[in-house]
Amino acid sequence: MSLVATACQHDLDEIDGIFYNGDGRKVHCGANLDDRSRNSIDSIDSAIDRAAAEGEVVELYAHNPGVSVPVSRLEHVLERARTLGLPFVTYADFAAGGGNGAGIALAFDDAFVQAWTDVRPLLQSYGARVTFFVSRYPALDLEQRAQLRQLAGDGHDIAAHSILHLRAPTYVEDNGLAAYMDAEVVPSIELLREAGYPISSFAYPFGARTSEIDDAILEHVPIVRSVAFSYYGTVQSPCPN
Repeated sequence: MSLVATACQHDLDEIDGIFYNGDGRKVHCGANLDDRSRNSIDSIDSAIDRAAAEGEVVELYAHNPGVSVPVSRLEHVLERARTLGLPFVTYADFAAGGGNGAGIALAFDDAFVQAWTDVRPLLQSYGARVTFFVSRYPALDLEQRAQLRQLAGDGHDIAAHSILHLRAPTYVEDNGLAAYMDAEVVPSIELLREAGYPISSFAYPFGARTSEIDDAILEHVPIVRSVAFSYYGTVQSPCPN
């Protein structure tokens, strides 16, 4: 039996770590919209409703539209945000000191640039501004890089997500913090900056983090993002308390 199956599932509105209340935190956490998270539409709605009612920003993320997360679920989230009048917040906004008040911060992780481009009309139809946390940038071909520039031109935030998408604490334990920064973090940030993106945040692969690694990365960007799990018991959430 999997760890998820043996743990206790909580509605997203009960997870304080995925809500930003203007406290100026540097380590943020998001909740996963992908199928594997087993978060129901009702649970997702509860989080969006809490953000509207409490004047907070709810942080949500997914990966591969149409594969890891149904496009219909993304549209439901966008429609719910519009119905409740929630503005869209990016991680660049957080880095600039914004994101105060009710809102929704929607992000997509990894390197599914074609899939992100495929939902571009959907995002445009809702006036959505989202953050794309990009990993494996050196492996993107010319077309993918052009698509990423197009997304940035739409007003979306491009952010860093490492080079090879490795678990940070494991890499640090095996090779040291300096090696992780030199191989996975700094090149991820600097290559995107060299491509013209004003990188202001970094998302941990798998959300795996430690305070030591936070401090090192925060010397290069103002914001890091981990994740919060909606299940507890046998699974330790990487989101800081």
